Amino acid sequence: MHGDRRSGLGLLALLYGCAAVMCAAGALWPMAPRTPVVLLTALAAVGGLGSAALWHLRDRAPMGVVHAALALLSLLTALLAWRSVTAVGVVGLGPVLVALGLLAGHVLPPAAARLQAAGGIAVVTAGALAAEPSGFVSAGLTAVVTTVVLTEAQIRQSGALRHAAGTDPLTGVANRRAWEAESARLLAHAQRTGEPLTVAVLDLDGFKAVNDTAGHSAGDALLRSLAAQWGAELRRSDLLGRLGGDEFVLCLPGTDAARCAELLERLRTASSAPWSAGTATVRPGEDLAAVLVRADVALYRQKSARRSGRRTSVD
Repeated sequence: MHGDRRSGLGLLALLYGCAAVMCAAGALWPMAPRTPVVLLTALAAVGGLGSAALWHLRDRAPMGVVHAALALLSLLTALLAWRSVTAVGVVGLGPVLVALGLLAGHVLPPAAARLQAAGGIAVVTAGALAAEPSGFVSAGLTAVVTTVVLTEAQIRQSGALRHAAGTDPLTGVANRRAWEAESARLLAHAQRTGEPLTVAVLDLDGFKAVNDTAGHSAGDALLRSLAAQWGAELRRSDLLGRLGGDEFVLCLPGTDAARCAELLERLRTASSAPWSAGTATVRPGEDLAAVLVRADVALYRQKSARRSGRRTSVD
């Protein structure tokens, strides 16, 4: 998932809470004799309970809860639009549409965010048209266009920020934070399904000598070149990251020790500089930190073995 689950549920809890307050205010101080006070009171209660539940579950609820909560808010807004008695009341729900679109664009992948925004626009517009208020079309169209434009802008901005936050600026591969987050997700999936997953830690041989003799710019160029060469040999599902310095790491879902060894041989053939690697295939119940420790141990075991004329890289 693109967005952070905790922040997404926290923002949704805030949105539900604000909606509850506004509905309660509308019920206490009706703007017109035909104001649906009973409905507003019920929606205030639903919003308050929803806000409390989302806040309570923000650390452990799956991302499906975000999708469901956004969809429910769209439906409740459509219901309120249907029961609105004036065009002003209907158009006043426009900011809710905008908030839904912005939140979806912030926490969901682009396709899912666009789908949520489109669904919200569709059901709220249907509810508004069913109310048959006079003078709604032009103002309602403005709200729809505003929602579409701001949702798309949020999707693009959030995507750019996530890419920048998760990318190593020198090599263009995942940085340590992004690699660990995605690898932990892949590992959890592997533990649930029983599929193999192997982690490989790659460390350049003699990199300090390159920096000392040719300068840091040459060392940087070598790192960029190797990252590009490795990336060309990897599958779309493989995740390459840079831990720091001249140390890289691979997360290989659906890959056992034998297939990992074959992949590393292909990477060596494609590489313009020598490197050592240590690998570890996930064991039942093992977390990412433990896998990385075993891969590191295997890496330094291989470095020692190479110095003594032997070769081993698998744990």
